[in-house]
Amino acid sequence: MKILSIETSCDETAISILEAKGVFGDAENPVKFKILANTLISQIDIHKEYGGVFPALAKREHAKNLIPILRKTLEEAKLNNQITKTKNPWESNTQVEEILERESDLLKLFLEYIPTIKIPEIDAIAITQGPGLEPALWVGINFAKALSLVWKKPLIPVNHMEGHLLSSFIGSESKTQSQKSKEIEFPAIGLLISGGHTELILMEKFREYKKIGQTRDDAIGEAFDKVARMMDLPYPGGPEISKLAQIQREKQIDSVPSTNIKLPRPMLNTDNFDFSFSGLKTAVLYLIKNLKKDLLAGKAGNSRNELPEEIKEEIALEFENAVTEILLKKSEKAIAKYQAKTLILGGGVIANNHIRQSFESLSSRGTDLEILIPEREFSTDNAIMIGIAGYFKYMEQNPKPLIGQKKKGQLQTATDLVNLQANGNLKL
Repeated sequence: MKILSIETSCDETAISILEAKGVFGDAENPVKFKILANTLISQIDIHKEYGGVFPALAKREHAKNLIPILRKTLEEAKLNNQITKTKNPWESNTQVEEILERESDLLKLFLEYIPTIKIPEIDAIAITQGPGLEPALWVGINFAKALSLVWKKPLIPVNHMEGHLLSSFIGSESKTQSQKSKEIEFPAIGLLISGGHTELILMEKFREYKKIGQTRDDAIGEAFDKVARMMDLPYPGGPEISKLAQIQREKQIDSVPSTNIKLPRPMLNTDNFDFSFSGLKTAVLYLIKNLKKDLLAGKAGNSRNELPEEIKEEIALEFENAVTEILLKKSEKAIAKYQAKTLILGGGVIANNHIRQSFESLSSRGTDLEILIPEREFSTDNAIMIGIAGYFKYMEQNPKPLIGQKKKGQLQTATDLVNLQANGNLKL
């Protein structure tokens, strides 16, 4: 089957078309995926001046971007068959206008483009329902509702974090050929690390999730960004800290650090699987304040109230080492307690080189643990992972009616679709 998937949970507008077949756990009919098209527009440059994502602005950009990238996606998948007539292929604009009443710019673009193409040969539409920024989520959901209505395709609401957990099912080879998905042996432990989440998930069966640990304050990605701001680094802060840390890491191969910077590892040895990064962030804040006092006093050979690049590198390295050590130890503790056979990592922070390499090294410690890490390009927010999660949800629910499917011989109406709501705090 072919699934068109849409992702607008934060500051990435993404649409993909994925070809999927097979059944999870069926050796004779294994799950295979092929990427037919994958399009994404990032808003990072737009949000830089705010030092983070500004929800109202993200919503506006999604509304502006969705039709252009849908067009590009359909062209890439060779599914954008043009028609000469301009009359709407549906009876009335009324229901579409009701769905997109709060997205006037998107409605205008929708009515200009959608009637000019044939209904693409897709089987379903997958859409991120949450978690995320609700203004951003609503744009994607309303767009998907309108497409579902006029194209008469079932609509599959997807949990964004489940998408991250399943993103390692697809590799770069899927761009050119149908690729068999990776297998999961149960029980499995999932580690979700992103801008808004730090969670340990127990999976005893496929698509059954139990949260066993979470952050009590800042998510790890949030902590990276806040520490970066303390060091006057540009947004997004995570990649900037990683760059500085790697420079210092390479320097220390042949030399010792110029300072004795040491940061705490909060909750490292607690009996539970929870995390806390607020204390670590505060430790960085006081460290920087004390270092700047020394600079003003001339103790560091610099009369200006700013940190030398060398010290920034050392702080970045120690901070990255601290969070990596915490993530590793908590994950290993969960693996041991539940005798997990598979560790699955997901979320944008897993794109961090040092964290990736540290978890990859677990497989070389003489254990039978299978470690699944998504390709770096599928680690951050994307529509491919929403399509994967949507496919598994569709296969699990089929032949139960999905939103937009025929019900007693009639297509469900916009009134039925209205029950689908954005949920910024949606749980696994």
